[in-house]
Amino acid sequence: MNVITTFKEKRREKQIKYERSVLRDLSINMLKERVKQYFGSTRIASSFVMNTGIEEACYDVALEAYLLGAKFSKFGYHGEDLEEVRSRCNKEENHLIDTLFNFLLYWGNGEEGTMSESLYYLCEQYVHVWWREGFDKGQRRHKLRLH
Repeated sequence: MNVITTFKEKRREKQIKYERSVLRDLSINMLKERVKQYFGSTRIASSFVMNTGIEEACYDVALEAYLLGAKFSKFGYHGEDLEEVRSRCNKEENHLIDTLFNFLLYWGNGEEGTMSESLYYLCEQYVHVWWREGFDKGQRRHKLRLH
């Protein structure tokens, strides 16, 4: 008797396998350093970055942005320009930026309202750097035929 699997299940299994292989290149120390680099230097964010819940939320957004960049790296490998590829996933990237920004505003001490624009730009840079990192690693994996 044969087991019937759907196309969605197979695609999801393949996606999970690829994400696991891509995430092997990341380390917890790298995540911690980037959070401190981007959010530890400002007086607004330094007061609440030490909170483990907020720090873990930054890790989650970083991982999602990294995986998003790795997922869309196949277009860069096939010859598209970096900005064209970024425009393909602009909606998802903006969602990650808004999620992180709103999370930091919600769990902050209330001082963020006056400096919210600079905090938004920090979130934007943070997500973009992780997206770019994932994009580069994904392209490298495609060149080595590890996808």
